[in-house]
Amino acid sequence: MNARQVDNYPGFPQGISGFELASLMHEQAIQYGLETINTTVTAINIKPEGKYSIITADGKFEAEAVIIAAGSEYRKLEVPGEEELLGRGVSYCATCDGFLFRDLDVAIVGGGDTAITDALELSEHASKVYIVHRRDQLRAGQILKKKALERTKMEPVWNTVVEEIIGDNKVSGLKVRNVKTGEITKLEVAGVFVAIGFEPNSQCFANVVELDEAGLIKTDELMATSAPGIFAVGDIRKNSPRQVAGAVGDGATAALSAFKYLRERI
Repeated sequence: MNARQVDNYPGFPQGISGFELASLMHEQAIQYGLETINTTVTAINIKPEGKYSIITADGKFEAEAVIIAAGSEYRKLEVPGEEELLGRGVSYCATCDGFLFRDLDVAIVGGGDTAITDALELSEHASKVYIVHRRDQLRAGQILKKKALERTKMEPVWNTVVEEIIGDNKVSGLKVRNVKTGEITKLEVAGVFVAIGFEPNSQCFANVVELDEAGLIKTDELMATSAPGIFAVGDIRKNSPRQVAGAVGDGATAALSAFKYLRERI
């Protein structure tokens, strides 16, 4: 959870920053006796007696049950203006921020299922949605493609990549390049939504739990992974809704599952 504004978490009608929300959760947990250590986990190793050794930058810790909540990172465009204008027109979540662009022109970068689902979501709010895609056809499923191409508010910009996100204090446009002709043009938009995938922070756990082809940790409905006593929650697990409220629900489920697992070992 980062410093960006969270506008759709229950109980905070005016919104709250991700940092403040995480801090409040941490403070509440400490009141109930939680001990916390701020460090970097580099690996989890299986010990012969069924315990796990958690390797960190500050030493090793042993546990019989582990909940992995390492999250994921949005794949970025890595272009000028992206970091500088994050939260000021640059977003990676149409569900979270789409309503902020009511009756404005926006662009979404990407052509897969996520990008087109987000584009359809944005079209409910924005006056126009440009779909900037490096190919000449969408990679999304047929039903999503049909919906997108039939919606009058949506305009594909084919064979095109973003070179720069333009703006002073907020996004005012995109500098884009046609990959076939090399022509540079500008799209005047108030917002840009990047939907080119994400990278789960799961590689250091690959030796103990099963990952899918995208690197997401596979879990069942109780958040259990392929390794007994290890559970995964939030964006790092397969089929996560990628919402704070969903991650909190995952955490509650995983905690109950971990307690049950430990009781059964006694």
